[in-house]
Amino acid sequence: MTPQLPLPDLQGAFRTRGYVASGPLATALTLVTALGRPLLLEGPAGVGKTEAAKTLALALGTRLIRLQCYEGLDAQSALYEWNYPRQLLRLRLGETQGHAHEADLYGPDFLLRRPLLDAIMQDAAPVLLIDEVDRADDAFEAFLLELLAEWQITIPELGTVQAVTRPHVILTSNRARELSDALRRRCLYLWVDYPSPEDELDIIRARLPHIREDLARQVGAAVQYLRALPLSKAPGVAETLDWAEALTVLHQDALTPDVVRDTLGCVLKLREDQQLVSLNVQALVGAAMRGM
Repeated sequence: MTPQLPLPDLQGAFRTRGYVASGPLATALTLVTALGRPLLLEGPAGVGKTEAAKTLALALGTRLIRLQCYEGLDAQSALYEWNYPRQLLRLRLGETQGHAHEADLYGPDFLLRRPLLDAIMQDAAPVLLIDEVDRADDAFEAFLLELLAEWQITIPELGTVQAVTRPHVILTSNRARELSDALRRRCLYLWVDYPSPEDELDIIRARLPHIREDLARQVGAAVQYLRALPLSKAPGVAETLDWAEALTVLHQDALTPDVVRDTLGCVLKLREDQQLVSLNVQALVGAAMRGM
């Protein structure tokens, strides 16, 4: 039976695991489990799209299976491969014993299941995370569309494999390229943006429960200020948490100009962005103090 969680229970389960799910995100994830529809989460990098899928698997008590997409990914790599070294050993053993048959080499014992095949062969519905689908090309997207519609895979040597249970599918995209209308129509959709100041503070509290309240407020306000600057790579929630945790480990009670300069690498990962902020350190610290 497919596990499901009512909306309030899902939000509570997420919070218990340190993930503050907004109302729209919690609703979308609830519909994934209730309707069996894939969910496309789109938005800037670092806003918690991948983490949402991981946390959903934990909340449902099921397995997470992740397919990391990349340029040049093909269907075969995402589905299965044959264990050639093991096949070769079996072939040599068969030749030695006088009963080598090619048909014996293409059975389940020699099949290496990659994420998509693995997902449809689970007895209990897993969470299938198809991460950064926008990095794959149009041909793979077309194949994926067919899989999401049929939930079966044909292996020439073994036949057709039908899904035992439909996975809970989460696709993420940073919009490196535009996805097809056909894929979008197949999915539920949610744009995941940077959190509001209140939500970001809530996230810091949930993930770092021992952080000082005034420091948490300063970090939250400082990151909000940074995102308003013309940066090449604005900090995501992951960078916010890294910065807050680093300040806690360093026993810093407040953001000062020197502290900001010394720890800027936790929140900004490009030299040009750091140079821009170094010209605005006083304004950044002022924004942090106003956030207390």
